[in-house]
Amino acid sequence: MSPPATIGLMIAAAAAYAWWNSARAAAERAGLLGRNACTAAGVIWLDESVHATGIRLRRGDDGRLGLERSFRFEYSRDGADRHSGKLVLHGDRLVSFIGPVTPSVTRIDLH
Repeated sequence: MSPPATIGLMIAAAAAYAWWNSARAAAERAGLLGRNACTAAGVIWLDESVHATGIRLRRGDDGRLGLERSFRFEYSRDGADRHSGKLVLHGDRLVSFIGPVTPSVTRIDLH
């Protein structure tokens, strides 16, 4: 194999590894966020995993392009039901969350 072909192959391999590594890191971050949300809300995190559902380019607050990854997870309130949650990460920052919330009582002032 010629040196330019070898260098091209090494660059392609490095790019593929960087893509795989960033996808793994995002999935681990999404799993941590999903697990913490379920624990805080007092629900059961089902399957103990998240599933990637989408990826797109999006501009961040600083105007630079970055990857926005969407993940889905499932949880149960009593073990007999099943609900879906969704979270979206831009880089490692959480930008959207739909899922279990901590139950709370809101005081309503009638006067």
